[in-house]
Amino acid sequence: MAHQKFSLIKSTCIPIQIDNCNTDLIIPARYLASTSRDPKFFGDAFMHDLRYNAKGELVADFVLNRPVFSEAPHEGCHEIIVGGQNWGSGSSREHAAWAISGYGVRVVISSSFADIHRNNLLNCFVLPVIVSEAFQQELFASIAKDADTVVTVDLPNQTVTNEATGHSEKFDINSYKKYCLMNGYDDIDYLLSQTDKIEAFENKK
Repeated sequence: MAHQKFSLIKSTCIPIQIDNCNTDLIIPARYLASTSRDPKFFGDAFMHDLRYNAKGELVADFVLNRPVFSEAPHEGCHEIIVGGQNWGSGSSREHAAWAISGYGVRVVISSSFADIHRNNLLNCFVLPVIVSEAFQQELFASIAKDADTVVTVDLPNQTVTNEATGHSEKFDINSYKKYCLMNGYDDIDYLLSQTDKIEAFENKK
């Protein structure tokens, strides 16, 4: 399966200012029984019980339903979520990362992530970016002032920039995961890319 390579993501953002946004909010438990890996199925389930009420009606004041944020993510538009602190806490369900990826988001920015969820995002080719709480709040303030605020995430240089203020921060990422994201490799793709080296090593033995 081909994966989209990462380099520079420059996009408007979806502000989900919910601290301790757990995986049950990201995708309700009833979706976990599905054996599908269809991106649309999980994308449609993303934040479902906050987007819709018990009658299946849109919750008008939830951020994803507001006109300025309701457009589906695409290149340069809503590819980035700015989330609250401790994003992805709760159960370790990988489905939460599938939902975020299926919705079309490529980057999640927060001041902290639950470790397992952070790794699940990376495995689903969604980049988790950890910034300071001050920078996180600055992003929320910029987006509140102007929903068209653009944020640039530069994976090669490991920087995130608020284009509204010009302020930037560095972020950390595991070097192996960075290499895989930049080359569009999952773990199997990476091993296949090393076939010549593996065969050369085996021949030496």
